[in-house]
This record gives sequence, C-alpha cells and structure tokens, in this order.
Amino acid sequence: MTYEELKNTWINAGQRVSDAQHNLQLALVDDEVTAEEVEGLKAKLQAAQAKRDIAKEQMEEAEKAAIKQAKQAPSIPSTAADVKDQFIKDFKDLLSGRPSAAVTTKLDENGEGIGLTIPQDIQTAVNKLKRQFDALEQYVNVVPVTSLSGSRNIEKLSDVTPFKNIDNESDEINENDDPSASILRYLIQRYAGISTITNTLLKESAEQIIAWITDWLAKKSTATRNAKIIQVLNGLPDAQKKTVANVDDIKDVMNVKLDPAIKLTSSFITNQSGFNVLDKVKDAFGRYLLQPNPQNPTELMLLNKPVKVISDKYLPNGGTDKAPVYPLFAGDLKEAVVLFDREQLSIMMTNIGAGAFEKDQTKIRAIDRFDVKLWDEEAVVFASFKGIADETPAASATTAG
Repeated sequence: MTYEELKNTWINAGQRVSDAQHNLQLALVDDEVTAEEVEGLKAKLQAAQAKRDIAKEQMEEAEKAAIKQAKQAPSIPSTAADVKDQFIKDFKDLLSGRPSAAVTTKLDENGEGIGLTIPQDIQTAVNKLKRQFDALEQYVNVVPVTSLSGSRNIEKLSDVTPFKNIDNESDEINENDDPSASILRYLIQRYAGISTITNTLLKESAEQIIAWITDWLAKKSTATRNAKIIQVLNGLPDAQKKTVANVDDIKDVMNVKLDPAIKLTSSFITNQSGFNVLDKVKDAFGRYLLQPNPQNPTELMLLNKPVKVISDKYLPNGGTDKAPVYPLFAGDLKEAVVLFDREQLSIMMTNIGAGAFEKDQTKIRAIDRFDVKLWDEEAVVFASFKGIADETPAASATTAG
C-alpha cells in the first residue's frame, strides 16, 4: 500500500474506534442495554483499537523516510498568526497528500479522529458569520464543555425565590428556600458532512482559503444546529403548545402561559412566512400591529417584545403548501434550551476514499460536536397559527341629537 492509502486506512480505523466508543457511551446510559450487550460493544472497541494501532505502525514505517528528509522539525506556533499560518500549511499538505501532514491527523483523548482542529480565531470568525445565516444558536443557552459527557446543575429562573426580610431583631435567618437545582446530563454527539474541493484551491492565498473554510463551516454548522434545536423544541409537551388566531390569543400566551419572570426576557421567534402574516396585522385604530423598536429601528416588536425572524429553510412551516401552519415561539429560549458545545470543529481530507480517486477530486469532511437539551419547558410556548385576525375597531361614540 502507498503512504496515502496507509494514512487513509489509519484515519478510517481511528474513526471506527470513535464510533465504537460512542456506541459504548450510549449503551452505558441506556437502561435497556444488557450486560452481555455492553461486553460485546466493549470487545468491538478493543478490536477496533488494535486495528487502529497496527494501521498507525504501518503508516509510521512509511512515514520515516519522508520525515528524515525534512530539513528541520516544524516549529510550534506561538501566536495566533503562527497558528493560522500553520493551519493553512497543514491544510495544503493534507490536500496534496504530503506525509508530513500526518502528524496533525491525530486522535483525541476519547479515541476520536480529530484531523485538523480549526484554530480559535477562525472558529470565532465562523461563529460571527453564523449569525448572518439565521442561527438559532444565538437565542439559546450555549454552554462550552471539554468532555464527551457530563452534567450541569441548572436552576430554572421561574423557581428563584427572594431573600427573607429580617429587619425585626427577633427574626432568625432561615435556610435559604431556594429549590434544589436539577441535573441536566449531556452526551456530545458528532455531526459530519462532506464537500468536494478542487486542487486549484491550493493556489489561492491564505486569506481566500480561510474565507472558503469559514463560509462552508458556518453554513453547515448553522444548518445542523438549527435542525437539532428545532427537533428539541418540537418535543415540547402538549401543555406548551397552543394555536392562536388573534391578538388576544397571543396576549393569553404571554400573560398566562409564561411565568412573569420569563415574560420579562421573552421574545417572539417565527419564520419568514409567519412574519409576513404578522407584519400585515392591524390594531383597532388601523395601524400595523408590529412597531419599530425605539432602541433598534431595524427590529420590529409585537406587544412590546422583539420579533426574531428565521429563514423558512431553517424553520419550516407546518401543515401543507395550500394550508400552511406558521411557527411562533413565545418565551425565552435561553431559559428553555441548552446547547452543550464541545467547541472542537475539525476537518479531514482524502483524495482516495469516498470516490475521490476515481473522479480525481479531493473530499473534505467536517465534524461538529455538540448536544442540545430541553431544559425549562415552561419557558417557551409553541403558538402556531394559520392566520392572525386584525383587531376589531372600537365602536364610535354617538350622541343624541
């Protein structure tokens, strides 16, 4: 086997280790999995690890000659600019299949194939760009984590209680009656996508390469995380789902269904089609119900709460094409949904696997690692609607002649 084939064999073997370990992690938190099944998954993991190690040994043998020919060992990047330059160099090396690039195609502490980890400044640029792509992530509670699984103690805002007044000297300071914070467990999932690139990208400048990577990762990560957040929100209990048909129905949601503490920080989130309907609703005086936010004229407000608009592509309608049902989330998503972010975007490339060799192409695979959980289900209401009626004009006052 050639060096390139050995490298891809090692990468694929590492991915199988990652898959096996991931399956074992899932089994450990699944009460329906038997001890025998766990032992079977453990055996598969051990076999995958052995094959990965052998593949690595064979690849290293093929790599030795190339490493000996190197004039000097690569320096360790010390600044953000150095990290970015090293990333671009490694990126080009992987595209061209240079053996020296293999040292960056490593595994993490969990046995997962990392590939090239996206540098922090590029990942920051990805996060900023995602906001332009209607990222729901910016409206939920994002919690950075460093482990594959774990838990967090999180207290619901609506359960917070005030301190006791002790101005009377005879009063005793009682134990704080705060409710016990509940435990929210997470298990980081891996989401991957593949794109095809041409070798002409090697000829581009570092800025152009970074721009391409940033744009692609931002779009893919936004679409992936939006889909998962919407999937979690669709799991709201029936008590938090309501059909609205007029302004009073929406007021009922805000005034009754939401805790006053949640209402203070609430907003509305809908899609383009839903916003188009809301934007045409008029109040009792014939004025449009949606009014500009005095502090941000580009933002419209409904019942003095900001309205956030997400693309139909990311937040689709329900119902049918002829009878659509529009989505409207009312509440505080930062209290309702938690996104556990592993903050480890990474990429891998091959010009042999995934049909790349037959078509003389290079395939690039990106992996995003995160988990999304519904936390305070009472902090948001899914208020779907087919249409919103205009407010009824007040009857004109009349006087006797």
